[in-house]
Amino acid sequence: MTVIKTSYNRRSFLKATAIAGGGMLLSFNWLAGCNIPQTKEKALEMPKEWFELNGFLKIGENGVVTIQSPNPEIGQNVKTSMPMIVAEELDVRWEDVVVEQAALNTGVFKRQLAGGSQSIRQGWKGLRMAGATAKHMLKQAAAKQWEVPVEEISAKDGILSHKSTNKSIGYGAIASAASQLPVPEKVTLKEVKDFGIIGTSRKNVDGKDIVTGKPLFGIDVQKEGMLIAMATHPPAFGMKLKSVEDAAAKAMPGIKDVFTIQLFNDDYARGFVDSTAHSELVVVVGNTTWEVMQAKKALKIEWKNSGEQTLTIKNFRGGTVNKKLPAALENSVVHLSQMKQIAASTAKEVRKDGNPAKAFKDAAKIIERSYSAPFLAHNCMEPMNFYANVTKDKAELIGPVQTPEFMEKTVAARLGMPLENIDIQMTRMGGGFGRRLYGHFLLEAALISQQANAPVKLVYTREDDMTHGVYRPAYYATYRAALDKDNNLIGFHVRAGGIPEGPLVANRFPAGAVDNYLAEDWSIDSNISIGAFRAPRSNFIAGAEQSFLDEIAEAMDKDPIAFRLELLKRSKEVPVGEKNDYDADRYAGVLELVRDKSDWGKESTKDLHHGVSAYFCHNTYIAQILDMATVDGKPKIEQVHCAVDCGIVVNPDAATNLTEGGIVDGIGHALYSGLTFKDGVPQQSNFNNYRLIRHSEAPEKIAVHFVKSNIDPTGLGEPPYPPIMGAVANALYRATGKRFYDQPFMGDKDVLG
Repeated sequence: MTVIKTSYNRRSFLKATAIAGGGMLLSFNWLAGCNIPQTKEKALEMPKEWFELNGFLKIGENGVVTIQSPNPEIGQNVKTSMPMIVAEELDVRWEDVVVEQAALNTGVFKRQLAGGSQSIRQGWKGLRMAGATAKHMLKQAAAKQWEVPVEEISAKDGILSHKSTNKSIGYGAIASAASQLPVPEKVTLKEVKDFGIIGTSRKNVDGKDIVTGKPLFGIDVQKEGMLIAMATHPPAFGMKLKSVEDAAAKAMPGIKDVFTIQLFNDDYARGFVDSTAHSELVVVVGNTTWEVMQAKKALKIEWKNSGEQTLTIKNFRGGTVNKKLPAALENSVVHLSQMKQIAASTAKEVRKDGNPAKAFKDAAKIIERSYSAPFLAHNCMEPMNFYANVTKDKAELIGPVQTPEFMEKTVAARLGMPLENIDIQMTRMGGGFGRRLYGHFLLEAALISQQANAPVKLVYTREDDMTHGVYRPAYYATYRAALDKDNNLIGFHVRAGGIPEGPLVANRFPAGAVDNYLAEDWSIDSNISIGAFRAPRSNFIAGAEQSFLDEIAEAMDKDPIAFRLELLKRSKEVPVGEKNDYDADRYAGVLELVRDKSDWGKESTKDLHHGVSAYFCHNTYIAQILDMATVDGKPKIEQVHCAVDCGIVVNPDAATNLTEGGIVDGIGHALYSGLTFKDGVPQQSNFNNYRLIRHSEAPEKIAVHFVKSNIDPTGLGEPPYPPIMGAVANALYRATGKRFYDQPFMGDKDVLG
């Protein structure tokens, strides 16, 4: 039995009050990390009126339960999983739960963003508390009415019952009386073994609306009098506007205006979600998308070198850093040369255990390998867009953004408006992957609307989206391993960095498993704008690390999985250092599970080759085995087995889908994708030259195996993505007899030729 104080957060329950129609309202703010689905079928009868507040659970007189969701939905399906948690503790029928998108309200909610695989993890206790507390108050009201002890009242499917008197009543009929009772100081949560909704598969509540084309997304927004806006940015990073001739564009049919905007004032300290990309843009505003696109082509613009800049950036925790943007027009060939050069020199020491220098000096054998990966574009299916209607006193903004809470502050500062006059309304997103953490396009729309003195919808073309930033950094890592004369691993050294930031996470495995361990970090300044990309830093370092561990295992003549398990056993029994951020048992558990579920250990045939990888990030453990065949001399991925320890799985269907998506995404980026630069100009601008995985290249089968667990849920949107790249590399080695160190491994090359 788990008893939880309802004062878990001082502001958890603000009040309980009667609402229109005799229902009960429980207002709470710990749903800030939650995403919940919008309303169910219209056939579900609603109370005539709802008393609306941010962050609440309400029960109508007919027993219908509505929960408002403060956070954005980016396709991770938490809008289905979150209400399942409330319905579980409330003991209400799943069919009677509906959800509405809450408005942005930073006065009530403390984490209105989608990122970091945190929605389920952050919302777990609060959502359970909401359901359990409402149920307890309903039981108290029934006990008072029937004059029986509350302990004798049972609840199931929205019905309260008293066995000895054979009385029963629906939640809706007692909700008004329950709303008059004080919120209890503590409530009892269900035991995991008693869950009836959590752990069962429920279909995406927005699924029908999505496949039938309902207007759920930002790109769907249509308002009376709305104009279309598009912006032209410098063609190269390191350039800015010099002059523009716009007479021809202004004279074209349907064009209302052409002007420039400056995104940020020169003295503005940017927030961590404010892009460092091009600040000055040329804007075309007109009646239709086609007319505006044609007018953009008629602009005659001159650009000039922007020179060196130093920007002040406020980080997530409130501190500031100075970010240097060099003046150079950068080149990917030069980038790689720079990274190789600095990787061979001294870097910043981040962690050191034992005496690595002596271990390598005394080693009988040293293995050294370097790995690289290019910049990557996010390529959300829905390009960036936002609707804005800025008047003298108010800014109405509607669209897809992962960080509305932070962008509200940015818009208020730039427009010079009070925060309470900024109204950001969240739509469903056609992909995020970290790209929509950086809401500069929202600010652009607001400034355009202000200058045009009209409501506008800003729309990016695919080319705008891919060449304007924000990107995954380019990375480079060098690994070294020291073996003694008996082939034992006695030293491990990683030196990793990137442009303009590095991927190193120094306290993760195999830290803690090797007596002599050294981790070093470095970075190279760049004016190319970068940001979070699905599983930041882990999305490169996991694949590099796991590829290198396979090489060590081969040099030691050990099975790759057995070698990893030996290291994990060491880190559990005699750990080195005190800052190891992983649980060795859980890490080993997913490796053992994926080994047992796959064909690992069976001798590879001529046409089937296995690659293994495992990684811990976002509080979750993932292990994967990829089976690769050779068909007509080319590699073909037959199957991926994936073991997942993410604690309690709320919705197995959703969790499986999310895992499969991460695996396919990771395979595609490892094999095919890359963004390169020449004189500061992105060389890829659309899918004709930016290679993504194709349907025929996805695995034939993906088998997802979840560890049965009573641990509170952890992240799942990002963890399946990083390790698959190592599994791909290791399978390719077995298929081709050669190692792959530089992503993308294939592109359009024939790696078996």
